[in-house]
Amino acid sequence: MTDEQAQELLDKIVGQVFGYKNPFTLEQFRQKYAFDIRLPVEVNDSTTGESTWAISSNPSKFLTMKNAMDQTKFPDFMVQATPLNGLEAIIAAWQKTNLTTTERTLESINVGKSDNIYSSENIYHSQDIMASKNILFSGSSQNSESCACTQRSQGLTYCIRVDDSKNCSNSFEVNWSNKIANSFFIQDCYDLSDCMFCSHIASKQYCIANMQFEEAEYKRLRDIVVRWILTA
Repeated sequence: MTDEQAQELLDKIVGQVFGYKNPFTLEQFRQKYAFDIRLPVEVNDSTTGESTWAISSNPSKFLTMKNAMDQTKFPDFMVQATPLNGLEAIIAAWQKTNLTTTERTLESINVGKSDNIYSSENIYHSQDIMASKNILFSGSSQNSESCACTQRSQGLTYCIRVDDSKNCSNSFEVNWSNKIANSFFIQDCYDLSDCMFCSHIASKQYCIANMQFEEAEYKRLRDIVVRWILTA
């Protein structure tokens, strides 16, 4: 997935969640909303020097999955046997072939700057994503679509900054919750729709800070909050 495609997707997600045009570039959005999410880091393929993306930079040698599978370049990873006179020789020989594979994907298409992606499509700068589509700056998420900056969650649609939650849609900044729709800043809640700044409540609509409001007043205050989110 290219930077241009990712920007188009970001614009769509922000527009859907907040109802306003996205004011952020990809990098601005990443810095603002993905600051605490573990994302792939840029490293270099040890065989070609080309840029690649890995879950961790802790290993010192890398090999892209594409290069590892390119049989024209690497017909066989076996090397000619040499005498091994002790542990140091064994470790030295191992270090020559022990390259950490990067940008690992299985049954996925249009993936960019990502690692550990399974059965997914249109994934950008994310890791540990499974059975998902249109995902940006996310980690450890599955069965989700059109989301950004989510982690350890599943069953999300059009969500931004959702952690440890499931079955959420059109929502922002949700944590440890289930069945949340059209809501912002939700913590430890269940079955909410059109709520903001709520915690530990269930089966409510048009609530702000655990207080009940009429629909018209809720929407007036929601617009103030959205403008604050996009400009703060």
